[in-house]
Amino acid sequence: MRTAFKDAGIRGKAALILASWFGVGLVPFAPGTAGTLAGMPLVLFTGCLETPEAALFDLVFIAVSVWTADLSSRILQKDDPSVVVIDEVAGFLLTLFLVPLNLGNVCLGFLLFRLFDVLKPFPIKKLENLRGGLGIVADDLLAGVYANLSLRLLIFFL
Repeated sequence: MRTAFKDAGIRGKAALILASWFGVGLVPFAPGTAGTLAGMPLVLFTGCLETPEAALFDLVFIAVSVWTADLSSRILQKDDPSVVVIDEVAGFLLTLFLVPLNLGNVCLGFLLFRLFDVLKPFPIKKLENLRGGLGIVADDLLAGVYANLSLRLLIFFL
């Protein structure tokens, strides 16, 4: 990563910084989990926005995630580098989109998102076959949707 970062231009450096979520993706153990946790401030920020602004923010963030994941994977010459964790942040944003933010919901949302992201039930796993940044991010987005819907069901019934 150091050599790739050093050799990258300004756009490449920006992509690597964002894709690794400011270096969190470099942790040696469970970088996806660390990236999800590091996305918490962004989740809390979007929870303070009105619905249209939160939706627009999430859409822009997803687009940035796809771009940074794509460019970073090309720079690192890997299909889905473990250092890229912005996809987990994007998925976690969807997990808690329009869900009341309290400690219980955030913790349960975190667990559900990690569960769906790791297990990859149908058709999440198939989305990894998409090329480039879209393939890196899409499976986490669907895991976030599954987690969001599951969380809403649990909130409703509990």
